[in-house]
Amino acid sequence: MMRHRFFAVILLTGLLGCNSKTDMTDAYGNFETIEVIVSSESQGRILMFESMEGDALTAGEVIVLIDTLALHLQKKQLETARSSLHAKLNTLEAQVHVNRVQLENLEREKERIDRLAEGGAATPRQQDEMADRIELLKAQTEAVRTQERSVDAEEKTLEVQIAQVEDRIGRCAVKNPESGILLTKYNEEGEMAVPGQPLYKMANMERLILRAYVTGNQLSGIRTGQEVKIRYDVPGGLEEVSGKITWISPRAEFTPKTIQTREERVNLVYAIKVLVPNNGSLKIGMPGEVVF
Repeated sequence: MMRHRFFAVILLTGLLGCNSKTDMTDAYGNFETIEVIVSSESQGRILMFESMEGDALTAGEVIVLIDTLALHLQKKQLETARSSLHAKLNTLEAQVHVNRVQLENLEREKERIDRLAEGGAATPRQQDEMADRIELLKAQTEAVRTQERSVDAEEKTLEVQIAQVEDRIGRCAVKNPESGILLTKYNEEGEMAVPGQPLYKMANMERLILRAYVTGNQLSGIRTGQEVKIRYDVPGGLEEVSGKITWISPRAEFTPKTIQTREERVNLVYAIKVLVPNNGSLKIGMPGEVVF
């Protein structure tokens, strides 16, 4: 009799332990990642795209290289035009310098004529002619300066255009935005890239998102920024890590089919997202549990 009671106590303890463990789990879901689609910003033939789906990518690494020959030729043409304008600008500056020297000479000559006129050795007509020559030279100098400013503006415009082409050349080397893995390739070497066209999809695996679902009566007990416990399957049991709730859906929805039972098909739930650091064990699509 005592032996039967002993086994009954053990059985009851085991059942209570199982129920307690089940009650500790507040929500269920699956791990997903924040996917990033990298698109082309340039047009041209893809010269290099060696990475394969599943490869690890590092931040700043050049993943795709697009042909830049047409852009380099365009840059060369702009640089030639800029050199021509620069030479013209130097010529105009030299002309301004010559006019300045001539103006200084004429002004000295005018002063001499004015002194002679005071003594009666020069006529008013000579004074007027010298004044007219000075005014004409000043007008010619101002015209050269106006032309000089126009050429200088053209040269600056070409410099901006060259900088724009250089920027487009730089964008032909498509760099990975962050470390992660390559999920999907949309193009291969030899194909044409078009601005705005997706090249590949990658994801950062250092942090995953556990999308789980809670019932309406659980909403009052959770908030964004709240630290929670996350459990997931590992060989031999469950692993537990900390996570943070980053989003709570404002709308209710029917229980997703992936976690649906016959009793739950009519239930309304709210989706939540929990940010979870990944030590390498978590994979996309793995199931997970949340403990508030």
